[in-house]
Amino acid sequence: LRMCRALSHAKPPPAQEPLVYSHIPTMLVLSRWRRVFTPTTCTALRLVHSSLSSPAAPVGQSVPKMADRESLASFPPPQELLTPLRVPQKTLLGPGPSNASPRVLAASALPLLGHLHPEFLQIMDEVKAGIQYAFQTKNELTLAVSGTGHAAMEAAVVNMVEPGDVVLVAVHGLWGERCADMCSRNGADVRMINKPIGQNFALEEIQKGIEYHKPSMFFICHGESSAGVLQPLDGIGDICHKHDCLLLVDSVASLGGTPLYMDQQGIDILYSGAQKVLGAPPGASPMSFSARARGKLARRKNKVPSFYFDMNLLSDYWGVGLQKGKPRKYHHTGPISSVYALREGLAKLAEEGLENCIQRHQQNALLLHQGLEAMGLQLWVKEKAARLPTVTVVMVPEGVNWKDVASYIMNKYSIEISGGLGASAGKAWRIGLMGHNCTRDNVELVLRALKDALQHFGVRVQARL
Repeated sequence: LRMCRALSHAKPPPAQEPLVYSHIPTMLVLSRWRRVFTPTTCTALRLVHSSLSSPAAPVGQSVPKMADRESLASFPPPQELLTPLRVPQKTLLGPGPSNASPRVLAASALPLLGHLHPEFLQIMDEVKAGIQYAFQTKNELTLAVSGTGHAAMEAAVVNMVEPGDVVLVAVHGLWGERCADMCSRNGADVRMINKPIGQNFALEEIQKGIEYHKPSMFFICHGESSAGVLQPLDGIGDICHKHDCLLLVDSVASLGGTPLYMDQQGIDILYSGAQKVLGAPPGASPMSFSARARGKLARRKNKVPSFYFDMNLLSDYWGVGLQKGKPRKYHHTGPISSVYALREGLAKLAEEGLENCIQRHQQNALLLHQGLEAMGLQLWVKEKAARLPTVTVVMVPEGVNWKDVASYIMNKYSIEISGGLGASAGKAWRIGLMGHNCTRDNVELVLRALKDALQHFGVRVQARL
């Protein structure tokens, strides 16, 4: 108390001494008593700070509290934010996101680091190495875009497309349509080749389209989750490069669940998402650019129209091409916790082994397909080789409301299965088996739940599960 009184009556130092104590009164205290910063004196400093920063009150009158003063805030705090956050536990067996493992969730809760701290830069390097393994590529320009899979798609487009460029888009579901829209917004001359939803493209059809339209870039979705279709990629890269065309591939729903080899298959730009097979929360999305793609980026006549997605700038943040020991360049504050989680998702993939992970997804998808067909249900994709292992699209029986069935399963079992998307909307269910959720137990669980729901709504189910 004696120290508090002494400090509160202390005279300011001479004017020639540079001080900012008029704005931060405790600076005066710390400048005069640097060696008394203990738990006891912390309390004293807070008392002094309060006495120096508050307007003097007449003797016998207390300083009014904030609640007693006239407030400039005219809106009260939302009542819903004054209660604890409650999140129910659900089994996410839709097209994504999938449930994250406890290990990945624990990584998301680790302490934040600065986005340029050396420890975080090391984690970024580990993420890059993990993406190179998952993509099977040696590309130097490999990183995780801050955003969801849509952000990665847009990053690919804004870096590779300039006004007037001819871009050919293969459309056999929603994601081809979405990419065509993005290319059009960036001034491209967009051409399309189309297949009915549920079918993939033959190599001859792609070759014919590229030879006719002569595009600078060709887009195709490897795993079309709106239709449950898997697109073979072998040979497409060779056709594209023969005609001086870049190959852009969407692997958001396929990475880790079906064979994909970026360098071997001649893919120039590849992107994916964190929330599917990798089993991490959405927010940091893997992508990679080949030497051909980087050459196209270097030859641009105009600046990349998006600062946020400019790979010339992002490469400096991710240390691409920087000499060892050179500092990274600030671009934006990366999603720290999302990068932690992606790192752990990639680590789980590396520990299991890419080929083992692919085999697990293929085996469980086959069990699901057999169980659905044994119940008398029809799969949207008729050709077995064209079925995407990670997302299965099931046709809704005539007279059944897809939403009623999905809601029944959610309410009774806390399991999510989703409706169709795009052309399959209202006509199908989509069941996802990805990452941490891709187990035999979950196959049996969702089959039992679906059988129960269909019987509840009067549908005769053939199989005994």
